[in-house]
Amino acid sequence: MLNRLPRELSGGQQQRTALARALVKGADLVLLDEPLANLDYKLREELRDELPKLFADTGATVVYATSEPLEALMLGGHTATLKEGRVVQFGKTSSIYRLPATLESAEVFSDPPINTASVIKQGDKVILGEVASWNVPEKLAAQPDGEYKIALRPHHLLPEGTGVEVGGIVQIAEISGSESIIRLKVNGNIWVCQTPGIHSFEYGEKASFYFSSENCVYFGGDDRLIEL
Repeated sequence: MLNRLPRELSGGQQQRTALARALVKGADLVLLDEPLANLDYKLREELRDELPKLFADTGATVVYATSEPLEALMLGGHTATLKEGRVVQFGKTSSIYRLPATLESAEVFSDPPINTASVIKQGDKVILGEVASWNVPEKLAAQPDGEYKIALRPHHLLPEGTGVEVGGIVQIAEISGSESIIRLKVNGNIWVCQTPGIHSFEYGEKASFYFSSENCVYFGGDDRLIEL
């Protein structure tokens, strides 16, 4: 690319050249704004694996902006989740993913969108409308009866299995070869099931899905995480 003018490069070539220039300077601080956005899928996958190694060798502080949670998880380190220009949480990437401090943070750090719903704690039961109920978990046991919110990762909702059964109406089923993404209406909310393999559903079909209540994350009326 050395003998070409910038305008003679494709978007992907410009992106790669800019990335190389940023890294070769040996700067103490590197700012990257979605550096893989204009690359084709195969090259993006290769660079996702390569970038952490490059960063580790430089010793620089790298700030990497991305709208894809998968990229943040692969790069590790620390993550700041932002919504409408505000930092809603900052900490170790794995910790934020496992225990988002707020419902906003959980929604930002999930692709496909995290499943959310309002539930009622009543005695020793958690009730999700008329579609499901399960035993109150230890983390919620000391809380008063009333309304709470839950969040459930799409890969924790399964089209078959055991645990809590929840019924829904299928809105769309997308098959990408190695996995299926099924969107369904559950108690007025759109939930997403992300599961390996091919699972065919028809629009409007009534179907049962399953999840373990242990995978639910609970939030109070202020949308903040409830912890033990």
